[in-house]
Amino acid sequence: MDIAINAALTAVGLAMLCFGGNWLVNGGVIIAKKLRISNLIIGMTVVAYGTSTPELAASIAAAGNHSGIILGNIIGSNIANIGMVIGIAAIMVPLVISRKTLRKEISIMLGVSVLLIVLSLDGELSQYDGILLIGSLVAFTIFTFQDVKKQRKENSENHETKNDTKKSVYLKATGLIILGISLLGIGAYLTVENAVVLAIEFGLSEKLIGLTVIAIGTSLPELITSVIAIRKGHTDIGVGNIVGSNIYNILMIMGVGAALGSVVIAFDVFLDYAIMIAFSASLLVALKMGVIKRPMGIILAIAYVVFLIASFVI
Repeated sequence: MDIAINAALTAVGLAMLCFGGNWLVNGGVIIAKKLRISNLIIGMTVVAYGTSTPELAASIAAAGNHSGIILGNIIGSNIANIGMVIGIAAIMVPLVISRKTLRKEISIMLGVSVLLIVLSLDGELSQYDGILLIGSLVAFTIFTFQDVKKQRKENSENHETKNDTKKSVYLKATGLIILGISLLGIGAYLTVENAVVLAIEFGLSEKLIGLTVIAIGTSLPELITSVIAIRKGHTDIGVGNIVGSNIYNILMIMGVGAALGSVVIAFDVFLDYAIMIAFSASLLVALKMGVIKRPMGIILAIAYVVFLIASFVI
């Protein structure tokens, strides 16, 4: 009976993720058009922040007593975002990579991953390390919005906007974004909580739960949102969402988790770090090619399945 209830709640959570992802994308596209900025920037900011909400909620809940879940969640989510989300999305349709815009952001994603490894070398992510990561998040946010201002200035020279309906359009878009983020958060909570209950019944460790069950659960918003965006023809939102989410996972979520209570780093975590870097580095190959085609999507998806199997076996 309990298993049936958990399954039903999981189904409800997945449905909320679908509706939430759809509304978040719609609201983000409206904002991008009205502010005269690219969908890619919206994907890396509004959409990425929104879809990272479940990871943040899970890490805050686990801070202090369950640091293994926080660490596993961050590493596992970043791997899942590329292996599962990008992989599945690329199988559906080729993903065009904006070399001009994403060259900097992909480099930043790899840079913050290396920063996380460096901070972990002493065997602990202290509260000071957490504050450093949060400070880096502030710097990245400022950098991103400098690009927004530059885009608006360039685009305003070629477009004239009508102010009579702007306010109502913003209200509609903001409402869609807030509703979408809310549904993503609640849906992910229902999905993750019920999956964790089942995982614990099978005797899985905290880190393994974080790497697999929670990581997949909290990456569902990214998956649903990216797939919906791609089906609507907004591949730039889908790719920007993943790159932005991976950066926020380390700087914001790990930063907040470490600031609330230090995170102990076991030696075997560095192998997981190496796998995370390898998946992230695959986007450099895609950047050089300018597109992620179906064969690469299949490779990423298979690599992710192999990672999951190895996590349970080793």
